[in-house]
Amino acid sequence: MTEDEARERILSAADELYYRKGYAAVGMDELRAAAGVSLRRLYTLFPAKNDIVTAVLARKHAEWENGLTAAVADAGGDARTRLLAVYGYLEDWFCTDDFRGCAFINAFGELGGTNPEVASIVRTHKASFQEYMTGLVEGAGAPAALAAQLSILAEGAQSTAAISADPQVAVQARDAAEVLIDAAVRSSPVRL
Repeated sequence: MTEDEARERILSAADELYYRKGYAAVGMDELRAAAGVSLRRLYTLFPAKNDIVTAVLARKHAEWENGLTAAVADAGGDARTRLLAVYGYLEDWFCTDDFRGCAFINAFGELGGTNPEVASIVRTHKASFQEYMTGLVEGAGAPAALAAQLSILAEGAQSTAAISADPQVAVQARDAAEVLIDAAVRSSPVRL
């Protein structure tokens, strides 16, 4: 097995285990066994557990951005349709069998108070989503405040869906987003 293959196996196993069980609950020996690598190989590639956590969060960030931008691009249509596609993406995600909420919110809740690096990664990820929503809103010619409102709806939907185990939360968030978008359109000289 090459170094790249071992690294991928470790990160895939860590991603699945951390998301399902939590970061603190998964020890290095359990991770080694799930990845099918020796403990020596694991520590050679990732000298500390924090190195694995940060690498997993980097993967999650890329997955999120790629999935979201693809869903919005696939929605096509007008600016309103693209904005609402964010909530369609959330609904699809919430309906997956392994949905356990936002990995970044989970990481922050578990590690953010004691691990400044994880807290910074989570803040950067959330700021990136805010910037993406700002770009969509600006592209629509809507007031900038709409981006923050729509982002808060999406973030709240992720937490609520994880706690309630109800994917319909995304539909409710989309309905609320439509109200906000329509109100922004009425108050803006530019129409979506």
